Amino acid sequence: MPARVMVVWCPDWPVTAGVAAEDLAARAPAAVVSANRIVACSATARAQGVRCGQRRREAQGCCPELVVLTDDPDRDARAFEPVAAAVEGLAPGVEVVCPGLIALPARGPARYFGGEAAVAERIVDVIATQARVECQVGIADGLFAATLAAHRGLLVPPQGSAGFLAPLSITELHQDATGVDRAALVDLLHRLGLRTLGAFAALPVDDIASRFGLDGVRAHRLARGLGERPLARRDPPADLTVTRRFDPPLDRVDAVAFASREPAEQLHAALAARGLACIRLGISACTEAGEELHRVWRCAEPLTASGIADRVRWQLDGWLTSRDCRPSTGITLLQLTPEEVIGGQALQRGLWGESGEDDERAGRALVRVQAMLGPDAVFTGVIGGGRDPTDRVRLVPWGDDRVPARGAEDPLAGSSMCTEDPLAGSSMCTASPWPGRLPAPSPSRVFTRPLPAEVLDDAGCVVGVSGRGRLTGVPYRIAMDGNPPRRVLAWAGPWPVEERWWEPGGGRRCARMQAVLDVTGPADDPLAVLLACETGHWRVEGIYE
Repeated sequence: MPARVMVVWCPDWPVTAGVAAEDLAARAPAAVVSANRIVACSATARAQGVRCGQRRREAQGCCPELVVLTDDPDRDARAFEPVAAAVEGLAPGVEVVCPGLIALPARGPARYFGGEAAVAERIVDVIATQARVECQVGIADGLFAATLAAHRGLLVPPQGSAGFLAPLSITELHQDATGVDRAALVDLLHRLGLRTLGAFAALPVDDIASRFGLDGVRAHRLARGLGERPLARRDPPADLTVTRRFDPPLDRVDAVAFASREPAEQLHAALAARGLACIRLGISACTEAGEELHRVWRCAEPLTASGIADRVRWQLDGWLTSRDCRPSTGITLLQLTPEEVIGGQALQRGLWGESGEDDERAGRALVRVQAMLGPDAVFTGVIGGGRDPTDRVRLVPWGDDRVPARGAEDPLAGSSMCTEDPLAGSSMCTASPWPGRLPAPSPSRVFTRPLPAEVLDDAGCVVGVSGRGRLTGVPYRIAMDGNPPRRVLAWAGPWPVEERWWEPGGGRRCARMQAVLDVTGPADDPLAVLLACETGHWRVEGIYE
């Protein structure tokens, strides 16, 4: 029998967090939009016909004064921390299932406060007083049943979860509190005539396992009111900031080198005692004149004690020797704050190691350059999704997460025409993701600022692209960046691409063409170029070498 679980649910939390961040009126009709779809909306917006899953324009048609908020999980998590802290003040060791939903064992708080109804009322009052948000509390046997009870503000009696769940719709399994998506399973069960959780729970578990597999068995346990997993308690975050005061103030590099090691080792020891390692380190300093200096270091790998000491020394050295931000007096206070930590097991390397000494030495050199010139002085390239060569490459500061600006998948990809490409040996229009993207091979040289170009026919007239995506003439000569025209030996295209056509203003339309240009002198070779025509103007985006 699953243990009694208490769930605290803040309705429409993404909207609540967004409204608070934008400093809007609490009763304003608002909705959170992701991928042009409504993912959450306020009660005021629902009263005017707005529903989750609607398109943005459809929702605005129902409610013209609707305030549209962007989907920001980080914002939601930050805003939910005061709510979690308020609940922890009454019952330590809670589990934050997701922003807006907290679970905790019900037995201990109920015995301390004199019953489940008393503790539920106490939690609602504390959250309303301290966090100033509304919430609902549900108690049942198991996390799944308690979550559905919280949505209805009910306290299900012990051993009554199965009866509570039986009349509920099978769609309640669509996505449980842990974020598992069961849309395909729910759709199949509905087509088989199983419309309620009770009807699904009445089936033999052996038949469920043979027909639906492991995911079906887990969903079957939830429908029967059984728990899928125990709660994972949330430990209150400890204050790991290390603070040091210096008297006399530090104004020399050698004094900085000596003073930085002891607080760095203390911070590393405090993290190691909790099984943690730092990957984002905040370094703050105050001077005798009251000046405040702060910088956050993001590290590609967890910091060791020497790594923390090196960055503290480099940062203080950089401040004391900088021409632009050098403090007017010595440093009197130093604070080291682990802005982001991970499990300490990440420090363990593989049997043969992931990098050699040369790589580590190069990494330390790049970090040293950042200390002197700033965190945005050293970049590395990251390949991501996109259609243009320049869109696919993102420059990331050294040490930051190497995350592409655009993912490989494009759920809102526009349409494009397909034509065979004699230069690349493949079709310009490729299958999802990113249909219409440039196929391999990519240009060997890509210009940050594309070169202006002119495409001319044999009569010297400018060749353009019609509204139907066809050339208005046969390319005969191409002039690039004001240079003399070069004769076209071969060409392919155009390949029209229309992106984000649903946006106000029409999005972006362009057409690409590849061409091989003749030599201009005895020392030249034929040149293959990638051209793009947008708003009636040609430009050279890349060169194949």
